[in-house]
Amino acid sequence: MSKKKKKKRKVRTSGIEKLPFAISKFYKEYKKQKEIENLKKIKLEEREENKLIIQEKKLLKLREEKIEKEEERLRLKEEDQRKKNKEIELKEQEQRKRDEDLGLKDSDLRKKDKEQMQKDKELKLKEEEQRRKDVDLRVREDEQKKKEQKEQRKKYKEHKLQEQKEKIRKDQEALKVKEWEDKFDEEMKSNEKKELLKFERLNQKEQEKLAIKGLKEKKIQEELTSRLETFEIKQTKKN
Repeated sequence: MSKKKKKKRKVRTSGIEKLPFAISKFYKEYKKQKEIENLKKIKLEEREENKLIIQEKKLLKLREEKIEKEEERLRLKEEDQRKKNKEIELKEQEQRKRDEDLGLKDSDLRKKDKEQMQKDKELKLKEEEQRRKDVDLRVREDEQKKKEQKEQRKKYKEHKLQEQKEKIRKDQEALKVKEWEDKFDEEMKSNEKKELLKFERLNQKEQEKLAIKGLKEKKIQEELTSRLETFEIKQTKKN
């Protein structure tokens, strides 16, 4: 009888020695899991920071491209304005030359009139003829002036029409750029929504895994607690 009792005591003693080892293992695994969760959290935060940095770089690149396009547009506009100024200057030079020619013609006409007045005193017949020449000359000058005025009005209308066409073209280009920017913004928002949805799904799966793992750990802990209580009850009955 004494030998059997001694054997039973040895078995119970080995159970007591194994119990702290299981609790220590459970605590190490729990601590390891906490470290893994912290690492995942840090990686997630780094991923979000990288995502924000990439978005900022894209926005900065878009702004630089927009500035370059605007500078190019202004440069072309300045070149176009210089050409127009040059054309206007040439026209003004031509107009001054025509005015000088007309002035010379007027001077010549006045000289001829004086000579004609002297000749008219001697030749009345030539006086009438000279008058007709003067009338014809004035008519031609009036016609020339009207013709020049008509050409100037025509050129002015063509210039205005060209300006309107240029304005329409620039407005259309601006509208295209605006449509492209709106489309790009929509695509960016759509991609962000997709990435967010993907992240939420991954996060949900991770939470489910953690929940399942937590249930398993809870079950193991309950089993350990139950075994410990059973062991204490047996010890109490024995005593």
